Amino acid sequence: MADGPDLDRTQSTARFQFRVDEVTEARQILERVFAALKEKGYNPISQIVGYLLSGDPAYITSHHNARSLIRRIERDEILEELVGFYLEKSVTRPEGEPPGAGG
Repeated sequence: MADGPDLDRTQSTARFQFRVDEVTEARQILERVFAALKEKGYNPISQIVGYLLSGDPAYITSHHNARSLIRRIERDEILEELVGFYLEKSVTRPEGEPPGAGG
């Protein structure tokens, strides 16, 4: 088979870019949704993960309009924000400190 565009495409890395203001909006919404879930007595992390995996907004409370808020942004934007935030924290932690420890 001759080398063609498909071969080049499988050997290169695709770039995914987002605008900074979208990340800021995603972070603000996540913080508000987290607070609303916590206030209602839910485990916010479990509920948000359920929403991200299923796409079902029923995992998010309607308290303080959290369900409507989270649906304003795409799930991939939320994942981008979460992964970026986690890696920024874990990459800058002191050597020997376990992931999730510290500030």
